[in-house]
Amino acid sequence: MTSTKKSEIVQVRNRIDEIDNTILNLLKERLAHAKEIGKLKDDSNRAKWDPLRERQIYERLFNQNQTIFPEDALRSIFHEIITTCRLSQRKAEVAYLGPEATFTHLAGVKYFGHSASYKPMETIIDVFAEVEKGRTNYGVVPVENSIEGAVSSTLDSFMKYKVQICGEIQLEICHNLVCRSGNIEDIQTVASHAQALAQCRDWLRKNLPSVPTLQVFSTGAAAQMAANNPNIGAIASSLAIKTHELQVVVKGIEDYRGNTTRFLVIGPQSPSPSGNDRTSLLIGLMDRPGSLNEILTILTEEQINLAKIESRPIKGKQWKYLFFLDMLGHINDEQISRGCERIRELCSYYEWLGSYPRSES
Repeated sequence: MTSTKKSEIVQVRNRIDEIDNTILNLLKERLAHAKEIGKLKDDSNRAKWDPLRERQIYERLFNQNQTIFPEDALRSIFHEIITTCRLSQRKAEVAYLGPEATFTHLAGVKYFGHSASYKPMETIIDVFAEVEKGRTNYGVVPVENSIEGAVSSTLDSFMKYKVQICGEIQLEICHNLVCRSGNIEDIQTVASHAQALAQCRDWLRKNLPSVPTLQVFSTGAAAQMAANNPNIGAIASSLAIKTHELQVVVKGIEDYRGNTTRFLVIGPQSPSPSGNDRTSLLIGLMDRPGSLNEILTILTEEQINLAKIESRPIKGKQWKYLFFLDMLGHINDEQISRGCERIRELCSYYEWLGSYPRSES
């Protein structure tokens, strides 16, 4: 390399250093302004989180970017900046299905960023209890998978605990077979959560037909077991690999590509409208013919898009069910508000679970 080329590289690197310093100074300035906004909101008793404002920020940035900087990376960078600045107003404590490095933990980090304080819980029920009792600000729980369907323990917990849905996360699931050595010959048992094992059953049957499986309460727990026992393999997340210093045996062993899990963020109250929202209800129907059809007719008449309906049995009441409804829109929207009031009049049980921003991906 010629001295001229070396000189040019040095100049460009110096300019990059200057840009990095400018970015850092602007980040510090942005953080200071975010704290000031937090103080002003305290004085006016306004909510700290304004989802519409955040959505407008992303739209403005994408328009100005004009696809020059990769959009996925741009969203990731500014999501971390925005959440860090928001959490500087009041640091969020987030309960999740633990231990560390579960897919639920990964979903929480995707939503709240790395600045939040994360608290692993043993069960989904424990997450609900922590939020209801105010021991944490928020909780993250899985609610449905694109292959295996609804997570029943999450739906059942909404019947028992008084919390509201604040947001949702969609996380594409990549299941990795991992162990301490990285050698498939060392695996004598494969451990994981029941849903993860179900989502990989064909791969396991074809490639490890004589190896027994072991259901545990989370993928993170399975990773911990694999870290402590050289003969246990785990189906776990990419975060678990780093956390527990495991080796990948085979990456992406899920039976179907596009395997996605939807997670809910629960908290004490739902946020204000973002302009792209979802509303969730928990209802019980009158014991008469056509009661479900009456509800669906209201949704049709009000032109409300029903995104999901799921029934769950009521514990202790044989053949009695509650229904979970997801509708597109916010409870503050006129047609959603009117439709929900009409539905309430026809229900033996009615609970608004929350209105919250829809996941962008």
